[in-house]
Amino acid sequence: MILRVNILSIEKSPNWVRMAQIGLGLIILILSIIVLINPIIGSISIIVFLAFLLLFAGVEKIVSGIVLSGKSRFISIGLGIIVIIVSLIALVYPVEASVFVVLLLGIALLVDGISRIIHGIRDKEGRGWSKNFGIGVGALSIIFAIAVLVYPGIGLVLAGILIGIALLITSIQIISAGVTGEQRKPRAI
Repeated sequence: MILRVNILSIEKSPNWVRMAQIGLGLIILILSIIVLINPIIGSISIIVFLAFLLLFAGVEKIVSGIVLSGKSRFISIGLGIIVIIVSLIALVYPVEASVFVVLLLGIALLVDGISRIIHGIRDKEGRGWSKNFGIGVGALSIIFAIAVLVYPGIGLVLAGILIGIALLITSIQIISAGVTGEQRKPRAI
């Protein structure tokens, strides 16, 4: 019987990889600071990025529809056209598209909060603390949903702050990997 064990060996990355990691980490760090200073930029940037992804997906749908045969080709082309139109609207009006997405998230949060409260009240088998926790989370969800629905800017700012924090953590991780140069690779023994 042969027993194989994977252990992590630590090797140094090549210098050019380390420099690239430090450079990219610094770029991401600068972007994270910009987003944390003005969180709405982060939210709008995500919408623009997603709009470009949708644009490419729409083009792919149209190309696939042209290549396909049968009825599905018209569905694919039609969906591609709709996706392209939606993506172009989001690219032309990124602030409005961001607010629209935040409002949709607010509605989803409201529905989630209501369902958590109903589930907590109707749950006859759950423990007291679990039911109360679910009802409390539902109430908080409703409060946040109302705040976002009444003031969509709050949702944009919160989303931007979360994006900024994620970028900041990512930049620190990439920079530290470049500075230490450590590259962990599994090695079987």
